[in-house]
Amino acid sequence: MQTQFRLMAVHAHPDDESSKGAATMARYVREGAQVLVCTLTGGERGDVLNPAMDRPEVKADMPGVRRAEMARAREILGVQQRFLGFVDSGLPEGDPKPPLPDGCFALTPLAEAAEPLVRAIREFRPHVIITYDEQGGYPHPDHVMTHKVSVAAFEAAADPDAYPGTGEPWQALKLYYFVSFHGAKYVAFHEEMLRRGLESPYTKIFEEWQDRVKARGIEEGRGGGRDEPEITTRVACGDFFEVRDEALKAHATQVDPNGFWFRCPLEVQRAVWPTEDYHLARSLVDSDLPEDDLFAGVWERVSL
Repeated sequence: MQTQFRLMAVHAHPDDESSKGAATMARYVREGAQVLVCTLTGGERGDVLNPAMDRPEVKADMPGVRRAEMARAREILGVQQRFLGFVDSGLPEGDPKPPLPDGCFALTPLAEAAEPLVRAIREFRPHVIITYDEQGGYPHPDHVMTHKVSVAAFEAAADPDAYPGTGEPWQALKLYYFVSFHGAKYVAFHEEMLRRGLESPYTKIFEEWQDRVKARGIEEGRGGGRDEPEITTRVACGDFFEVRDEALKAHATQVDPNGFWFRCPLEVQRAVWPTEDYHLARSLVDSDLPEDDLFAGVWERVSL
């Protein structure tokens, strides 16, 4: 990998970069690429999901705590990172769900929301951008909005008439969506753990999936009913799963180190699914599918 290759990952909240594509980023950093994480919100409305961090002083300064966690995760991964300044929308819950709060990211007009990302693209000049699919990876309003903003900025950053005053136009060559929670992957983990005589943490989840399959007539093997993007690109990065996990644990308010995320042994993960996976959504270069490299086809377009 030559140092001129540049990868941008666009995420909704601090901690998303460590649960989606983190081992990929760590691998490319170690190979000499420049990697920039753009975090659209500060995660201000995130809940404290780790009992050990459920303390009044933490809740009193969630913005500051989450920025400190992001700084530590950034250091572990070896990436650059910047916050783009929007306010976390929170995850509305209930039936009916409450309205989103005024001034939050998900309610920001798209043209306004895309501007700082266009600016970042023109400054960093990434060859490849990775982000969420149309469903946001899961239906959090900030994740869905991040998808919309990323697609809009991918196009607008190359348009000399768009967003004057934000830098010289730049055309990223490829846009990918994360396929981080593919149902088949967790089936593979589950079956391998049972084969090794281990207790699987996925048993209850699969039972719930099967209940939904039966209730709704959903095709089996599709992650419990969610439409999943086709995997076009599998990046081998099993050697960096420890780095990924350490970065995720750095977000201590969001992740219980004794919780569900870490119950599948790394040797099981490496044995049956040693890749992080992506869907190629836009490309201005030629590459043969399936791919094993986010920069496939880019090599020929970048002068050495």
